[in-house]
Amino acid sequence: MTESKGYQKLIVWQRAKELVVLVYKLTSKFPKSEMFGLRSQMTRAAVSVVSNIAEGYSRKSTKDKKRFLEMAIGSLFELESDIVISRELEFITLDDYEILDKKKGEVGYLLNKYFSAF
Repeated sequence: MTESKGYQKLIVWQRAKELVVLVYKLTSKFPKSEMFGLRSQMTRAAVSVVSNIAEGYSRKSTKDKKRFLEMAIGSLFELESDIVISRELEFITLDDYEILDKKKGEVGYLLNKYFSAF
């Protein structure tokens, strides 16, 4: 059986978790009208990335592992679009946008490397 919480040792999971925390902190500043809109969408997408990495880690077959990593990659692209929209709507500052974009890029790079390992 896969070691419980072994996924937490993965650098990609750690960086994705950092991205989740960052998204939550920055979206907490969004207008209240966005609580169930873009804010909710962004937090769900970010959480989906880290959750799918963890779930993929637990899978036995390479096919299943890759399927969950593909979902994580898809959620990361979704988050990327939401970050761009948030900037255009001026819900986040240029500095916050650059911080999010850099962290998102780091997670994407690590996720693609991890995916390629299978």
